[in-house]
Amino acid sequence: MDLHGKVAVVTGSGRGLGLAYARALAASGAAVVVNDLDRAAVDAAVTAIRSAGGRAAGVAAAVGDSAAAQALVDTAVAEFGRLDVLVTNAGILRDRVLWKMTDEDFDAVVRVHLRGTFTCARAAAVRMREQGTGGRLILISSPAGQRGNFGQTNYAAAKAGIVAMARTWAMELARAHITVNAVVPVAATEMTRTIPAFAPLIEEAERTGRPLPGWLRRDEGLGTVEDVTGLITFLASDDAKDITGQAIGVGGDRLALWAHPKEKAVAFADGGWSAEAIAAHWPAGVGAEPETYGIPAPRVPEDGPAPQAPEDGVPAPQAPEA
Repeated sequence: MDLHGKVAVVTGSGRGLGLAYARALAASGAAVVVNDLDRAAVDAAVTAIRSAGGRAAGVAAAVGDSAAAQALVDTAVAEFGRLDVLVTNAGILRDRVLWKMTDEDFDAVVRVHLRGTFTCARAAAVRMREQGTGGRLILISSPAGQRGNFGQTNYAAAKAGIVAMARTWAMELARAHITVNAVVPVAATEMTRTIPAFAPLIEEAERTGRPLPGWLRRDEGLGTVEDVTGLITFLASDDAKDITGQAIGVGGDRLALWAHPKEKAVAFADGGWSAEAIAAHWPAGVGAEPETYGIPAPRVPEDGPAPQAPEDGVPAPQAPEA
């Protein structure tokens, strides 16, 4: 993918998945604005990209408010003359079960993930529309936003909202030739180490330098952060100009298109449905095959580590998150 001439902003790119996205875009020729709350992480990322022959600038700021979003766009324009790609990756975690989650826990996560995506996308869309040459909004979601996850009321709600915004903005920005897609990544990160079934395998791979087991890469779609970057680079490219309004999963050896919510079963009753009529109809009718919920537990082979259940009331993510 040749991204020379394009300029990208990647939020939350001082480390982890965000840093991998920024480095991959720069390696394909894009100029990149790195963002993180930690100034040292921003400086280190910018230095790494420049040392590899790429072009980069940095902004240390917490996403969420309009001023930070505008600063990212203004830096892209001041340093590189334009803005073509926005990747909204910044995020935090404040995991608690519902009855222990505070207002502050909820608001902090929603502010960074959901409001941060909104403010940055809005500022980017304004600039891209002014330029008149289209653009790419790549919004990072999560399996938790698609299926829910124990202990992650705030995070799952925010990530689900991000996919909804992607579908909405895809319609609103179509005439401006700005595509909007949500990416649902799964990768070996610090958070993955909290999962008993995965942690020893990740530690073994890092210790020996051997790749993660094939079953983990295929069945669970879990690989390295670099395994996710191909999708980001592709969506930023001209080859993806006709792809918009989609939620696309990637991780390990797996690439997937997530289905949009739709009616699974429908029934009709003349004059409408009373509570008693629904109760009589439900077991063998619309409710005969209820939907599953939650991220499925890892399907570990017989000779692999056995997954452990979390203690009651203790949040334990069941799959890696962005």
